[in-house]
Amino acid sequence: MPDFLTKALAEGQSVDPLQIFVRLVAALVLGWIVAWIYARTTRGEESATSLPTTLVLLCVMIAMVTQVIGDNVARAFSLVGALSIVRFRTVVRDTRDTAFVIFAVVVGMATGSQHPWVAVLGIVVAGSASFLLAWREEKPAAAAAAGMVLRLRVSLGTELDALLKDVLAGGTFRLLSLGTAKQGTSLDAAYEIHLGKDLGPEELVKQLHRIDGIHDVRLTVRDAEAE
Repeated sequence: MPDFLTKALAEGQSVDPLQIFVRLVAALVLGWIVAWIYARTTRGEESATSLPTTLVLLCVMIAMVTQVIGDNVARAFSLVGALSIVRFRTVVRDTRDTAFVIFAVVVGMATGSQHPWVAVLGIVVAGSASFLLAWREEKPAAAAAAGMVLRLRVSLGTELDALLKDVLAGGTFRLLSLGTAKQGTSLDAAYEIHLGKDLGPEELVKQLHRIDGIHDVRLTVRDAEAE
């Protein structure tokens, strides 16, 4: 190899390539865990499809940058200046996504700076917090969706209470109104219902439509009806 090329590619300090490879692989694995936590704690309609991939790659790249900088302050300022040229035009829709980007950056930095336990314990604590907060956010949404108004038009003589007890297994219902329709040949009934955890709104409507004697089924969220 020519002399000038050897000098240009010469390393300032003796670095074991195997150690670098192990750190980068560790950053890859830990970044994948961060992306998995993001995917599991974010509802499908709110999650950015490309963000999990970004989190994994970001973790690996930050680990690389951290190893390049090392303890050299001048090199750190040089890299900051070089990276400041990059402009990101994608707007982060949720501040929670920003938190996960910072999460991946810190994990990659800890892995690259030879502090693996900081990365591992950080994933355990931050991941547990993410799952707990996601669980708490789902509870109010589930409670709001459970309170619904069910309107039925049935043939005269249909036992509505017995019918709803069978269909709403595990759920509750309360009669709101009852009247005749079609010159007394049918009944119009409205119930306030709370679905059980094993029965969704779509499945409820399908089951009711399959029952003989039921002519019309309407299910609305109580808040939407009030508006």
